[in-house]
Formats: sequence, structure tokens, C-alpha cells
Amino acid sequence: MNALAGFLQAHLAVLPVLLPLATALLLLAAGDGAGSHAQPALARARWLSIGSAALGLLVALQLVADADAGGWRVYRLGDWPAPYGIALVVDRLAALMVLLTQLLALPVAVYASGGWDAHGRHFHALLHFLLMGLNGAFVTGDLFNLFVFFEVLLVASYVLLVHGQGRERFRFGVPYVVLNLAASALFLVGAALVYGAAGTLNLAHLALRVAQVAPADRALLQAGAMVLLVVFGFKAALLPLHLWLPGTYAAACAPVSALFAIMTKVGVYAILRVHGVVFGDGAGASARLVEDWLLPLALASSLLAVLGALAADTLPRLVGWLTIASVGTILAALGLFTAEGWSAGLYYMINSTLVIAALFLLSELVGAQRGEVGERLEPAGPVAQPTLLGTMLLLLAASMIGLPPLPGFVGKLMILQAAHGSAAPWLWVVVLLVGFLSLIGLARAGSMLFWAVEPRRGGGASGASPRLVAAPLALLAMIVMVAAAAGPLKRYTDAAAAQLADRAGAARAVLGPDAGAGALRPFRPGDAAGGHR
Repeated sequence: MNALAGFLQAHLAVLPVLLPLATALLLLAAGDGAGSHAQPALARARWLSIGSAALGLLVALQLVADADAGGWRVYRLGDWPAPYGIALVVDRLAALMVLLTQLLALPVAVYASGGWDAHGRHFHALLHFLLMGLNGAFVTGDLFNLFVFFEVLLVASYVLLVHGQGRERFRFGVPYVVLNLAASALFLVGAALVYGAAGTLNLAHLALRVAQVAPADRALLQAGAMVLLVVFGFKAALLPLHLWLPGTYAAACAPVSALFAIMTKVGVYAILRVHGVVFGDGAGASARLVEDWLLPLALASSLLAVLGALAADTLPRLVGWLTIASVGTILAALGLFTAEGWSAGLYYMINSTLVIAALFLLSELVGAQRGEVGERLEPAGPVAQPTLLGTMLLLLAASMIGLPPLPGFVGKLMILQAAHGSAAPWLWVVVLLVGFLSLIGLARAGSMLFWAVEPRRGGGASGASPRLVAAPLALLAMIVMVAAAAGPLKRYTDAAAAQLADRAGAARAVLGPDAGAGALRPFRPGDAAGGHR
């Protein structure tokens, strides 16, 4: 038993990638319900998927506990030294993002097991391939392998988006695929430009080398960084690359949309890692390269998105627009380029991700109980569970708007307190205005769904299954816990922001104790780890 515990501890950093990969392969090998043994096979697939998601949550909790002790957990695949080999790096931020992913994965797997997974083939296998890509993107320490994990999660998302088929899903699925392929091509271009100027794609190594890039190569380096901002901005749905998201997320089935709530955060995470750390303070002439762009675009995204929410004609589209508004608020906090702003943005990101996921699940439950009107914001028959669903919508809306004592209020207050200088008035005005307009949009939706009742238009009870209701209730319970644990969580996000600023510490952990000397010397096969002596 001690040997097994030691083995798992030694390989803990790679488990968030290997566990969903192994689960997906097992699910594909076992099948998920074709032929005469459909129900037993599907039942096995459900239990395996839910069990793996629960185990992944335990792994994520252990990663967070280890990361909170300080330091970096570095896992070198094949024992090849960085930057030659692939290094997985888990710090406080990476551990937090893996935990957030797994917190969504478990209720999504439970909800899908209520019937959505039977609408098409291999839902649970695709779910775990998506988890593999998400977790890999968060723990990789290399820009090229960030691209690789992006592609893994995107390929899974392409199929999940059209799972269950339907004209609407294919209508939004085709442009989603085309646009993401274009963004992937740009990712390669940006990475190539950065490599051509700096000679490395290892993030810890890049953080050392960008400040010392020769003036003749600086324009190439900065061009690559700006191309990467376009790519990450598209993934995060940052203005003006945001219009694909509301219709796409609204068209997907509810459990897929709920899990997609974390996908926009991959773009946010990449912006923070690359433009906040690598091209942040300490990057010499390339420091804060996107500072003049990020904050204005983030505020404009948030403001424009909430106007879209006011005009939404269905609840999922409203939630899709609110997803963009919340991402804009997070990026505005990151655009302050201070540890205080980053900490506030990370705390608010936890709340917004859980709220958006719960709202997507709740949207389908409400729509299923409103008969033929479904999720459209127009009068319909009474729902079967008005008190339960109405209370859930009220609490989720309150946290999204930022009403005390829910975590949305705490996160927005932290962001406002972090604003200083000339950016402060703009940030205060936009954040408060977006909260007020979100209140109007959500109040309109709630009154239409639960008060504008026409008894002649009969509803239904197909969304009243305990298994379906349990998933958004679990997410709501997590949101309440985020509020209750605001103090410890803020201390964690404060420490995560401070750790991101420790470029030298990250370099020593990833590249070895001699990191820093000769950072620009060309790599040679006989060099020590990281190309330093």
C-alpha cells in the first residue's frame, strides 16, 4: 500500500492527463450501447465515467493541497530535461484550474447519465478526451504542447457540439470548426515567430529569454506575441472575436454547454501565462506588450455582451452572452497587471465558471418543463417545480450580478479594490453598469419563465428527474461553499498571483538550479538541463 501511495505521489502531476485518457480508451473498447446489449453497456459506461470523474476530483484536490504548500511540481516525461523534453508543471494556478475542471466534470457526467448520453455514440469517451485536453492545457509547461492539448480538447468539442445531431447544432458546428481551425493555424504561426526570436517554447525558459532577445529580433518576438493574443482572445471570446459563442453554446446540449464554461477559461489562462508572465514585468522591452489592448477590449467585451443578453430571445442564448460578459470582467482584472488584480480575477473566475455551468443545466430543466415553448423567453404553461427551479435561478442570478453575500459580490469587490490610477474610473463604471444590466436581463428572464404563465399552454415534468436536478444543485452548493470559504480562497489566489510573478523560482524548478546564466546561448545536444551551465 505504501509503495502504491508513493508511486501515485511521484506521478501525481501526470494523472490529470492519463486518467481521462485511460478512461476514454476503456470506454471506446467496451462500447457504449450498440446492438442488443445496449442498456447494460450504457450503464457500465455511465458508472465508469462517473467513477473516473470522481477519482479525477480527488487527484485535483491532492494537487491543490500540494501546490498550496508552495513550490512547483515538475514532471519530466521520459526523464528528458527541459527545455528539450516535455515538462508538466503544476503550480498553484495550474492546480486550481484542474480542480475547477473536475468540479464541473462530475456533475456533468451525472447529468448526462440522465439520458443525454443515449442520444448519440460515445458521449462519455468524448467527455473524457475533452477532460484530457483541458487538464493537459493547464499543466503543460511548454507553448507547443499547449497547442497540442488545445487540439485534443477542440477535436472532442467538435463532436460533442453536434452530439445528438439536429439542424441547429450543425448550423453552428460548421463555423465553429472552421474558425477554430483558422485559430489553430495562427497558433502555429505565433509559436513559430516566438521560437524564431527566442529559441525556445518552454514557458519558464521563455520568461528568462524574452528580456534578452537582440533588438534585431525583437519585432519578430513581439509579432508572435500579438498573434498569440489573437488566438487566445478567440478561445476566450474576447471582442471582436466573440460572436461565435452565444449561438454555439446555446445550440449544444446542456451538459456539453456546461462543460464548455471552462473552455473559454483556457483562453484566459493562456493569456495570463503568456502575456501576463512571459511578456509581463521583467520582459525588458517586451514587458506588458498587450497592456494597452487587453483592458479596453475586456471592458468593451463585457459591456457589449450584456447588451446582447438583454436582446436574447432564449435562456441559453442569454447565458451565452453572460459567459462573454464574465470573461470580459476576468480579463479586465488580469489587464491591471498587478498581483492584486490577478488574485481578484482568479477568485471571480471560480464563481463565474460554476454559475455559467449551472445556468446552462438549469436552462434545459426549465425548458423541458415548459412544453413546446421550451427555453424561449415567452409565456408558457407552469413548470412542474416552480419553487425549486425559481429559487435556483434567483441564487445563480444573484451571484452572476454580484449581490452579497454570494461569491460574485466578493469577486467583483476584489476587482474594484484592485483598480488604481487612470483605469479605475472606467473599470468601476463598466463593472457596475454590467451588473445592473445583467440584473435587468435576468429579472426579465425569470419573470417570463415563472410569472408569465398561461395555463392553457400545458407544461411538462420531463425535466424533474432527481438525477437531472441533482447536478445544478451540486454546482449551486459549490458556489455557496466558495462564498463560505472566501477567506481561504482569497489567500490561495493571492499566493497563486505572487507565485506567477516569481519567474526565477519557476525557472529554477523547471530548468534546474543554474537557470539564468547564458539564457540566450544556442542549444547543443551535450548541454545540461535547460541549456545552462
